[in-house]
Amino acid sequence: MLDDKDRIFTNLYGMFDRSLKGAMARGQWDKTADLIARGRDNIVQEIKDSGLRGRGGAGFPTGLKWSFMPKGSDGRPSYLVVNADESEPGTCKDREIMRHDPHTLIEGSLIASFAMGAHTCYIYLRGEYVREREALQAAIDECYEAGLLGRNAANSGFDLDIHLHHGAGAYICGEETALLESLEGRKGMPRLKPPFPAGVGLYGCPTTVNNVESIAVVPTILRRGASWFEGFGRPNNTGTKIFAISGHVKAPCVVEEAMSIGLRELLERHCGGVRGGWKNLKAVIPGGSSVPLLPASLCDGAIMDFDWLQSQKSGLGTAAVIVMDQSTDVIKAIWRLAKFYKHESCGQCTPCREGTGWMMRVMDRLVTGDADPHEIDLLLDVTKQVEGHTICALGDAAAWPIQGLIRHFRNEIEDRIKAKRTGRVSAVAAE
Repeated sequence: MLDDKDRIFTNLYGMFDRSLKGAMARGQWDKTADLIARGRDNIVQEIKDSGLRGRGGAGFPTGLKWSFMPKGSDGRPSYLVVNADESEPGTCKDREIMRHDPHTLIEGSLIASFAMGAHTCYIYLRGEYVREREALQAAIDECYEAGLLGRNAANSGFDLDIHLHHGAGAYICGEETALLESLEGRKGMPRLKPPFPAGVGLYGCPTTVNNVESIAVVPTILRRGASWFEGFGRPNNTGTKIFAISGHVKAPCVVEEAMSIGLRELLERHCGGVRGGWKNLKAVIPGGSSVPLLPASLCDGAIMDFDWLQSQKSGLGTAAVIVMDQSTDVIKAIWRLAKFYKHESCGQCTPCREGTGWMMRVMDRLVTGDADPHEIDLLLDVTKQVEGHTICALGDAAAWPIQGLIRHFRNEIEDRIKAKRTGRVSAVAAE
C-alpha cells in the first residue's frame, strides 16, 4: 500500500485549496528554478532512470520519448503538447488532476518544456471538460501573475507560454497525431508515421505529445529522486499510478497507488470490494475499454502493471478498472463497446471504417442469440484483419475487447445461441 507521504497528488479529491497559494503550501513550485538549473540532459536522464512510462495508455518510456527531440534548433520552434483529451470509456484520472491539482501539471509542463527546448506548450482538453478547463485556466492565469510563466518563468531564465485548446469531443483526437491535426484546425484524423512528431509534429515542427499524468509527476520525481520513484512496483513497471475504478464495486473511486499492486488488494482496500463479495465477480476490464477483459479466474492473482497484464493478453492502458459482477450480460457489455468504436472511427482506414461496423452488426446478433455458431470464428477472424492494419490504434481498440470476449466467454456465447434456438429463456440477453 502507498503511504500518504509518498503520494504525488496531494489534492486528488479537492479537499484542500487548489489555488497557487494552496499548491505552494503542499510543496509545489518549490525552488523550481533550481530543478531547471540542472540542465536538459540531467533532467531527461533522471526521468529515464526513474523508469516512468507513459500514463496515457501505450506505456512508452517517457524519458526516451523526450530524448528524441532535437538538441539544437534548425530554425524551427519546438513544442510540448499535453494530451488532456481523456475520452477512453471508464477513464477519469486526468480530470481529477486538472480539477483539483492543476499546478502539478503546470509546473511539470514548465520543466518538461525546458527539457525539450520548447518555449510553447499547448494543453489539448477533451471537449466535455468545461469545468476542468476553467480550473486549469485560472491556475495558468495565477502563474502568469506570479511570474511563474511567461518571460523568465519562475526566475529560471527560460521563457514558456502555455495555451489551452478545447477539442470538440471526438475520441479519435486522443491519438497523438489526430490531436495535432485538430490543434492545427483540421479534422482529427491520424497521420501516417514516420515522420514521427519529434521530427515533424505541430505546424511541421519538433513536437512531443505526453499524457497529463506523465507530465504532472515530473517535478516530484526530480525533487525526490529517480531511485525513490523506482522503488515502487516491479522492474520496468515503476512508480505510482492513478487508478480509476468503476462498475460493480461498493465504492467506485479514483486513487493513487503503487504500480504492481494486486487487483484484489486494490479493489478491497479502496473500493470495499466487489458488490456481493469476491465470489460474485465475473470479469474485469483492467485498463479502459480498449483492452481485453480478464475473467474472474485470472483476477485472484492479477498484478496491475504493464508486463503482467500484457502476459495475459490484456493491458494496463489508462488503468481504468471496470468491474463486472455475475449480474452482467458480458456479451451485451462488449457489444456496447463495439458500438462506441464504430461510432468513433474517423473512417480514414478501410479495415477500421468497414470492420468496426461489421463487427458491431455481428455482435448485435450474438447479443440476441440470433447468430450462427460459425459466426463466432468468423468474427474472430475479422478482428485479426482489423488489428494491426490501421494507421492508428483505434482498429486494435475495437478488435481487442471482442477477442477477449471470445477467448474467455465463448461458452456463454454458444449457450445463448442454443438457448435462442430451443426457447430457453434463462440465457437470453438482458433487456
